[in-house]
This record gives sequence, structure tokens and C-alpha cells, in this order.
Amino acid sequence: MKIKQGPDDFQVDELTDLVPSSGQFSLYFLDKSGWTTPDALARVRRAWKILAQCVSFGGLKDRHAHTTQHITIADGPARDFAIPGIVLKYLGRVPAPFESSSIRANRFRIVVRDLSVEQVERARLAIDEVRADGLANYFDDQRFGSVENDGDFMARRLVLGNWEGALKLALTAPYVHDRAAAKQEKAILLKYWGQWAECQQKLPRGPARNVVHVLASRPGDFRGAITRLPADLATLYLAAYQSHLWNRALARWLERLLPVQHRVAVRLKLADAPMPRGLSLAQHDELARLSLPLPSARLKYDEAIEDSPPDWPEVVRETLAEDGVELNQMKLQGLRKPFFSRGVRAILCQPTNLSAEAGADERHPKREALTLRFELPRGSYATLLIKRIVRDG
Repeated sequence: MKIKQGPDDFQVDELTDLVPSSGQFSLYFLDKSGWTTPDALARVRRAWKILAQCVSFGGLKDRHAHTTQHITIADGPARDFAIPGIVLKYLGRVPAPFESSSIRANRFRIVVRDLSVEQVERARLAIDEVRADGLANYFDDQRFGSVENDGDFMARRLVLGNWEGALKLALTAPYVHDRAAAKQEKAILLKYWGQWAECQQKLPRGPARNVVHVLASRPGDFRGAITRLPADLATLYLAAYQSHLWNRALARWLERLLPVQHRVAVRLKLADAPMPRGLSLAQHDELARLSLPLPSARLKYDEAIEDSPPDWPEVVRETLAEDGVELNQMKLQGLRKPFFSRGVRAILCQPTNLSAEAGADERHPKREALTLRFELPRGSYATLLIKRIVRDG
């Protein structure tokens, strides 16, 4: 199985009910290919001399895809912008910045390639199951880009008070998409770790050097150094660990709830996780109604949470205990920011308008390609659907 072999193999269109009227914020339609959302917007900001805090959007869209989405710019210009891979069209004015709640759904067209005839037939059967049962609404691998296969989370070290370990993981952990400059910077950090003045001299200007400057001035102040990490990066580290805990709690709960014949495993980045299968209508409707809280210090075990399972405190407590963590430790003592956000996430995701079309794969002779079309609620992952319906072999 292969996906994303070309930008047009993975298309995502962000859907919104927002209609331009009047207001302080300019609304734009962004069509991009080969760019991450932050990189594309940084390119626009440089061209228009716009500050980062003036730009708002609802979600990150994949670089290895053809995607469309909406953004707002406070008092942005009433004009378009276009370079190879980025087209920005002005739509009009709105009274508030665009955010995740502005997204109604995301529409996908995905081509899955290099399949056998048997895989296609199994996928068709699985699609029927997904239409009936939906998907367990896990966070998928994209959420865990900062985590290698050993599953060591920078934010877990923070929670446990290992400030130096957390900082070292944040600054030096290898990442599969690291470019040459990033690899060289991490090599310097590893070589001169603890020799902060020399390390600062060797590093190029940038976020890592700013962090090391704190330690060169105040050796041992790893907590202070962590506060100098770029805010968006620190937030991503915390979100990754919180999402991982939520995934594990949901998997634990589903394994208790569903007998073996009513679940099927999918492979996430760090572990297998159960998906519902063969549910009765009553079971499906109950799962579709429920949500599970995200672990955070502001979550209280004795607090009733609407539409959450009554046994959620036990499930969350046991999940945290596996990491040697308690809820109150997620406050991150001594840090005002970043912090673990409070919220709930739906247990079940129900794809709509799901269709599939099979045919010969022009990229892989004697193999099949499966073109999937569907819509998902915001925050749900199309790659989970692919994992659910397409099996290796």
C-alpha cells in the first residue's frame, strides 16, 4: 500500500459555513501544494510585511498534499497573492478571526496505490463496516512527529520534573525530516552539552542559541531555558503527549467495552489500537454520543462531565499510572506557559459521503489503485480511515 505518491493523490478541502460580510478581518481562500500551512503563510507575510500575530487559521494542512483552507488577516489587504504552490484569494471581510470552530468539515479525495486485487476486495468490505460502525476517533501519527519509535515524550519528562532531560530531548532528538542545518545544530548541542558558553558560540543565531544563552548565563536553570523555547513548538510537545495519553485511555476503554468479535486492531505509530466492528445500532448510537476528556491538571476525577463514560476517571487514572504520572503533576510546577489544555474529544468519528472506486494503478503495473472520497469532522484523521480499511498483504 502506498499513499501520497503525488500531491494530487491526497487532496483536502476545508469546508466552512462562514460568509463574508463586514468587519476588521480579511478572509482568504488558500490553495497550496508542496507547502506546510505555517511555511506558506510565512511566505505571504514576508511579501505583505504582515506580523505573525495578525494571521489566524483553523488547522494545519499537510505539505505532501493538495489542500485548500481559509485564513484571516487583521486589516489584511483586499488583494490576491500567487507563487508556485501557493494561491491566496481575497474573499471579503468578517467580524472575527478564523479558527478551528469555523471549520464545518474536511472533504478528502485520496488515492491508495500498489494494492492487490485481494486488498481491494477486503477494503470494500471494510468500507461497509466503517459506514455502519464509524471509526474510533484516535489522534493519528501526524500528531506525534516529535516522537520517535521509543515513545519518549519531551512533555512526559516535563511532567516528571526532569527539566534537563526534557530540554535535551526537545533540542537534540533526531527527526526524520531534519534538514542538513538542523542535523548540524543538533550535533553541536550533543557535543557541547553542559559546556554552555562554548555551545552558544558554536551555534548559529536562532531559537536553540537563545535557549542555550540562558544556560550560559545561569548554568543549571533548565526550567528557565525551557521557557525560551518557541511557544508554538512547546505547545506541540505538550499536545503530542496529551494526545498520546488520550489515545491510550480510549484504547483501554474500548477493550473493556467491546468483546473481541466486535473490534479490529489498527496500527498507530506507537501501538496497536482497537476499532469498533459489527456494532448494533444501539451500540453505535451510544458511542457516537460519548466523549472522553483530555488529561490535564484542570480535570477533576470527581467532576461529572456531560456525555462522558461514567468510568472515565478509572480509565484515565490507570493510563497515567502506567507512566508514573498523576493528574496534579500535569500543572508543570513553576511554568505559566505552556500548559495542557482542558477539553473533551468525541469517542467516535463518522465519515460521511464515503465512496470508493477501484481501477488499474498507472504508477504500478499489474496492481490496483483505490480512490476514496469522504468527509470528516474537523480534528479527525483521514489516515485512520485508510489504516482501518486497507490491510497489508
